[in-house]
Amino acid sequence: MDPLQQLILNIPDTAKPRVVVVGGGFGGINAVKHLDSNKFQVVLLDKHNYNSFWPLLYQVATAGLQAETIAGPLRREFNKKKDFYFRPLKVLSVDVTTQTLTTLAGPLHYDHLILANGSKSNFFGNKSMQQYALGLKSIPDALNLRSQLIQAFERAEMTPDPEERARVLTLVLVGAGPTGVETAGALAELRRYSLPKDYPHIDFSQMKIYLLDGLDRVLPPMSPKASAKAQRYLENMGIIIKTSTMVESYDGAVLTMKGGEQIQTYSVIWSAGVTGDILDGLKPEWTEKGRLLTDEQCRIIGANNIFAIGDIALMKTKDYPKGHPGLAQPAMQMGKYLGKNMEALHQGRPVKPFKYFDKGSLATIGRGKAVADLPGNLHFGGRIAWYIWLFVHISFLISFRNKLLVFANWVWNYFTFDKANRLIIRPYVRRGDTVAQEVFTVNEQEGGK
Repeated sequence: MDPLQQLILNIPDTAKPRVVVVGGGFGGINAVKHLDSNKFQVVLLDKHNYNSFWPLLYQVATAGLQAETIAGPLRREFNKKKDFYFRPLKVLSVDVTTQTLTTLAGPLHYDHLILANGSKSNFFGNKSMQQYALGLKSIPDALNLRSQLIQAFERAEMTPDPEERARVLTLVLVGAGPTGVETAGALAELRRYSLPKDYPHIDFSQMKIYLLDGLDRVLPPMSPKASAKAQRYLENMGIIIKTSTMVESYDGAVLTMKGGEQIQTYSVIWSAGVTGDILDGLKPEWTEKGRLLTDEQCRIIGANNIFAIGDIALMKTKDYPKGHPGLAQPAMQMGKYLGKNMEALHQGRPVKPFKYFDKGSLATIGRGKAVADLPGNLHFGGRIAWYIWLFVHISFLISFRNKLLVFANWVWNYFTFDKANRLIIRPYVRRGDTVAQEVFTVNEQEGGK
């Protein structure tokens, strides 16, 4: 018998309305926390059994943090919540007529459905980039990227061919939003402080880091002041910035931009955009530009009992005619709002519309370098903004253990100029990379004998 056929959801029937939350990110966790399990049976579904603090994924990818420092078990968050059930399952589809979700362990009926399954990388139809570029949307993505980078440095030391070494030591980030900017800054610090000690026979002044974006400035979501300051920091760190630049194709070795300019590289990191992770079965008219259209109560327009929060939701308001930004705060606030108001929504009572409180935007570029846009039209840069960034990111981590581990890592990195997590725990072989396939996977196979 297929092992999957032996799985069952094993969730008991209930006389209470069942609220199913899909996605254990910022929105989903806050929804579950504020749902009254005395009034509802609460079920959380996520393909992973952990929550990860995705704003710090780039630090896992660039060897600053270990994966477990920014992740925590979902069950631990709710082990005292009554009539709550978590299942580590991917939702395959939804039947809105029968109010049923399909999972690998069978169907599950819902009375109310909260979609908080976030977003995925949007390659805008560019199949070559989708095939060869590396995304940065999850812990597995971050671990793959870290392995790719460290393997590249090992490969650079082993090749006698200067042209091959140059291609290996050229890194390209596509997308100059917060993820691209922060990753570029972390790579520049790795190049300056850690790699020359690990690889004394490589001239890292020849290592090139490109940051590309189709718009005319870095950090487009932030203020022009923050954008200009961030660009100065990046350029002073030796990052090659190309704005108003569109990528045309990438074959795993050569990146071609519109206009014909090319970059020889084996490592392209995609941070140029995201789209909602829309479940099969949802009506096409409920979506716009890859997100689910909702009213100001987070209810999908056209659906009676299906809600969407966080990155996947597109709630158009007077203040946010294009929807809320794809940041942690909107997701957290939507989750809290929906959890607190679910009883009233279930009973058909009027509910005040969701109101987003913008606490500002932050981005760090490196040690003592950050930019901040805060409420009241306040803008900070440099060390003050960096301290704000440190405090905010520590405070939002899921548990005290995570806060302590991240803080300890940051203190160590600050005083030693050493990112200690430069490990190839699991080799990553990008599709089409025959050399890495031969070297790193053979090593792994031989080591297991």
